[in-house]
Amino acid sequence: MAAWFWYAVVAAVLYGAHQIFTKLAADRIGEGLGGFVVEATAALSILVYLAFLWLASRWNQQSSAQGIFYSVLTGVCVGAGTIAFFLLFQKGGPLSAVPVILAVGAAIMAIAGNYFCCGIKAVEAVPPPAALTYCVSLQQMQVARVQTKHKEPAARST
Repeated sequence: MAAWFWYAVVAAVLYGAHQIFTKLAADRIGEGLGGFVVEATAALSILVYLAFLWLASRWNQQSSAQGIFYSVLTGVCVGAGTIAFFLLFQKGGPLSAVPVILAVGAAIMAIAGNYFCCGIKAVEAVPPPAALTYCVSLQQMQVARVQTKHKEPAARST
């Protein structure tokens, strides 16, 4: 098993929970304030992790100007994406829309990310029709679900 496998499992579980909690919060807090609380809490969690590394003498954090630049761009994307998810849920978007959104994001990441990180040769290795077919099939499942008039449980009031 690859050394990164369990990190991927933990990340998947945490990001899945992230979307569930965002859905639960969306009707109870504004998108800007909710996004700020999410991101501030995330920053605090990372600060605790860094403090642990420092106190346990396991500090191995390095940086470069490019690393900081891309981290800032990542933060902008995460912040804007968090606000977009709050708005999606506030406008009545179902939690079941999230896998479709993430699949499209995965397709963008696979195609554009491979181009920017690895060059055109890597993009040629990714079969775009397969990624797009997956996204379209997920969208068709969502449309079929809507057509059957299946409704998600209403948000619980507090």
